[in-house]
Amino acid sequence: MVQNKWDDNQVSQNNGLESLVYRSNLLGSDRSVVNIGGGNTSSKTVEKDFKGDDIEVMWVKGSGSDLASMKSHNFTGLKLEDIRPLLERDDMSDEEMVEYLSHCMIDAKHPRSSIETLLHAFLPFKQVDHTHPDAIISIACADNGKEIAEEIYGNRFVWVPYIRPGFKLSKMIAEGVQNNPNAELVIMEKHGLVTWGETSKESYNKTIDIINEAEDYINNKSEGQSLFGGEKYKSLSKEERENLFAEVMPIIRGQVSDDKKMLTTYNDDDSVLEFVNSHEAEQLSQVGAACPDHLVHTKRVPLFIDWDPQSGDRDVLKEKIKEGIASYKEEYVAYFERNKNEGDQIVETAPRIILIPGLGMVNTGKDWKAANISEQLYHRAIAVMSGATVLGNFVSLNEEESYLIEYWPLELYKLSLAPPEAEFSRQIAFVTGGAGGIGTATTYRLIEEGAHVVIADINLEGAENLANEINEKYGWNRAYAVKMDVTKEEEVQAAIAASVREYGGIDILVNNAGLASSSPFEETSMDQWNLNINVLVTGYFLVAREIFKLMKEQEIGGNMVFIGSKNSIYAGKNAAAYSTAKAAEVHLARTIAADGGSLGIRVNSVLPDAVIRGSKIWDSSWKKERAASYGIGTDDLEAHYRKRTILNVNILPEDIAESIAFLASSKSAKTTGCMVTVDGGVAAAFTR
Repeated sequence: MVQNKWDDNQVSQNNGLESLVYRSNLLGSDRSVVNIGGGNTSSKTVEKDFKGDDIEVMWVKGSGSDLASMKSHNFTGLKLEDIRPLLERDDMSDEEMVEYLSHCMIDAKHPRSSIETLLHAFLPFKQVDHTHPDAIISIACADNGKEIAEEIYGNRFVWVPYIRPGFKLSKMIAEGVQNNPNAELVIMEKHGLVTWGETSKESYNKTIDIINEAEDYINNKSEGQSLFGGEKYKSLSKEERENLFAEVMPIIRGQVSDDKKMLTTYNDDDSVLEFVNSHEAEQLSQVGAACPDHLVHTKRVPLFIDWDPQSGDRDVLKEKIKEGIASYKEEYVAYFERNKNEGDQIVETAPRIILIPGLGMVNTGKDWKAANISEQLYHRAIAVMSGATVLGNFVSLNEEESYLIEYWPLELYKLSLAPPEAEFSRQIAFVTGGAGGIGTATTYRLIEEGAHVVIADINLEGAENLANEINEKYGWNRAYAVKMDVTKEEEVQAAIAASVREYGGIDILVNNAGLASSSPFEETSMDQWNLNINVLVTGYFLVAREIFKLMKEQEIGGNMVFIGSKNSIYAGKNAAAYSTAKAAEVHLARTIAADGGSLGIRVNSVLPDAVIRGSKIWDSSWKKERAASYGIGTDDLEAHYRKRTILNVNILPEDIAESIAFLASSKSAKTTGCMVTVDGGVAAAFTR
């Protein structure tokens, strides 16, 4: 049952904008009540206009916001006196409606009002809520839904046949309520619920009570029934699923990214597995969307992979995935061509939802947030199909109706409110030594340009702190921390597999994990030698090899940037182990560049020098060792390094990050096997 969360102590009782925000947040906090990004609420109040006169104002949700998180600035105020005459009209186009409502706003800086503004304005109630509760949509999407509603609500409801939101639907709802003096709710066929009240609390309570009446009815009907025709397949074990997701997600990502790159996520919770493993899943999943609001994020239908998990044949699964995605894209193009209107531009043709028996659900999107929205919405679709099939047969919008929502300019407008894509949007970077000075600067640099970044570091706490800091600032899982010792093959493989499960693949490798040691050549121990070689050569090799294999599976190219050193070229005094390792490292990068060219994998190196500030290396004995080798104190080291450069500058982590970003970007699309020096100009290290 849906919980009533209203708390009188949390909100004033004046039923103004503050109370509307509180009510909206409560409704949106339960995704079984309101779809993410969907639904709308309103409140009619009296406000002072710019002349100081009292005017009736309706506050309504602004387009593109989410009820769960929206604040007062996300609502639009409109003059009711200007809107009410529209009730006398017979019809009004979407374009006319949007233009007209723009002139009704009390403040031009307010957002464009909700698509369903007139629905709220035409109803004669102070408070109105439009929601998408799973239980109500189960009724609205059942072929016998109206009869079920009569059993539950008697004569207290108005049933409105499906029509796309806009003027006509708003007027139909207003007339239906006017013609039924007993009406307490409106059920919009294949769409959702409308409720109301004189106060914010009354409207909220009514919404929750109406939903729970439906839930109670559905729960009683479901007793003793097997959902979705019962179990056809058994789930793989949790470990098997995790391993298999790590294998197939790069393949999926590559196949859906031939037009624009996509991120992929997965979900294998109990409700998803119950559905994908059932006898009826394939047929039900192809009926259509469970709610019009889903379409822009999920498309009309998902891709269902007809695979028997008990066969255990992974090669068959991979082949079915490739064939399935190719067929889906062809069918989507045909769907677009059959229904397109003048001026329509086709969006990505790849599926947003992929269902795999025994395994779960894979979601695709331009970023983690978009993929996660698709995931959340399909959970709602499963819940709706569950309820609808308990009551009768699940029905949905037909193809034409679906297209008109998916390519509806008013719905696409919401997507246009998102920030523009940047250089590294849709890309995933993997930064080793990510919690260090250069790693931190690089992570921020890539994040600021749209990337999602895996922060890999032997210091997991440092990596997690950085990820939390970034996610608090940028939101929506933009950074992800993994523990990894680059010298341990199993840890490298596990960290990359975890990253794949989180984002679907990797586009950019920044091979940055580092250390340094200094000693006279004759005093260099085997432990020192082996440590440098293990971290700076073997470690770089292991990480690059595993990500090279991953990039090859994705088939969409990639970029690797190795962080070398001035010592990659210059034979530094008392640094035999470090200099040798750094020289080997950049040559390794060039060999990978030679192997990766035909696959679209570029590999370049950045050669910094003396990056002291923020560097973990300089917090170690290396700082004392280098100062001693020059016969100076540690406090004089930064000045010493600055003075020996031609440009008389110190090198900062941000300087290195800038070069990394350049080499990983489209600006250097025709550059590979290159070394870029960022050392202020050290003449002794000039290449010859």
